[in-house]
Amino acid sequence: MTLRFSPLRLDAAGTLPLWRRPVSLLFVMAFAMPVAFATWSALLNNFVIEAAGFTGVEIGWLHTVREVPGFLAIGVIALILFMREQVLGVVSLLLLGAATAVTAWFPSLGGILTITMLSSIGFHYYETVNQSLQLQWIAKDKAPQTLGWLMAAGSAAALLAYGLLVVTWKTFDLSYNFVYLASGGFTAVVALFCLLAYPQFEAPNPQVKRLILRRRYWLYYLLQFMSGARRQIFTVFAAFMMVERFGFEVNEVTALFLINFLANMAFAPLMGKAVARWGERPALVFEYAGLICVFLAYGGIYYLGWGVVLAATLYVIDHMFFALAFALKTYFQKIADPGDIAPTAAVAFTINHIAAVFLPAALGYLWVTSPGGVFLLAAGMAATSLVLALMIPRHPSPGNETVFARLAPAAAE
Repeated sequence: MTLRFSPLRLDAAGTLPLWRRPVSLLFVMAFAMPVAFATWSALLNNFVIEAAGFTGVEIGWLHTVREVPGFLAIGVIALILFMREQVLGVVSLLLLGAATAVTAWFPSLGGILTITMLSSIGFHYYETVNQSLQLQWIAKDKAPQTLGWLMAAGSAAALLAYGLLVVTWKTFDLSYNFVYLASGGFTAVVALFCLLAYPQFEAPNPQVKRLILRRRYWLYYLLQFMSGARRQIFTVFAAFMMVERFGFEVNEVTALFLINFLANMAFAPLMGKAVARWGERPALVFEYAGLICVFLAYGGIYYLGWGVVLAATLYVIDHMFFALAFALKTYFQKIADPGDIAPTAAVAFTINHIAAVFLPAALGYLWVTSPGGVFLLAAGMAATSLVLALMIPRHPSPGNETVFARLAPAAAE
């Protein structure tokens, strides 16, 4: 195999074998990332409770620390001055795998927070660059379907990881250390393969390598902010509830995650087709309306004493609605100047994580007094997102970013 490190234009990539083309690289990375991240997530709540005696307060602080690199994702703009986006994405994936592999070596509050910070830097910088590369490398007319299949590939990887956990955790009496080493090590090895086996692809539109905030992207920024705030409640407290309130063990939490990703493997490609046909606004309205109902029902688990079966069902439905998040990506792809994709991906990721820096820790204190109140707050956030989604036009484009664009001349910035 001949390695190629000089830039290769995207329009010339069609001469390469199928497995070495840009979209193939996106699929390989989409498969590798969830193996580490999904395993870390599946074991996290049981690991921190057993190893360090975490309560809602500590888990809130852990997720606040985990989200700090997301808030600092704007640093990607500085890094791509010296490093190609593709290289930065692969190196970030390598860091995620390596940090996940050694997680169990630090079974204390300080150790867990430190290693979480390192893995989070890898995860968030990878995700920032990955979103940028997806929108640069995938044609607009193919983006919804391709993004749906990429999400399905990630779900398949997580499904494989969870399936192995469910089958082997008790059968072979696995340790946290072994599972973290195996999953993180796999992701790190795949990242090295991506670094060595693929050419450096050159997108047709040079990216702006400075901070930009454009007034005409205001709706996209607000939707990103609300998405980040709302996601924190699901990510931090929904799974924690299953362990703390209902006593789920590792294999039971993992089985729940496995069901999630089975559903997403089937659901995401169908949603990709739906977004391509009906547009981003109907997809996002459907998502946010569904999430309002789900979060209100979560509150009912605490205020009305509803049981574990409903909680598990809601968790799966909740996760399926979040699969529609790629509609926000394709909305931005349609309204963006081609050179704005990389810097705006970094800015949007930072905006997405503003609430993530303080919300988990703050809500950790609310959780210990009123867990149901946390989910009622999430329902309010979903309702706000629903109102914002109604402002997306049927056919978004530069100059037609919102339903208000036709009422006033489009702003250049």
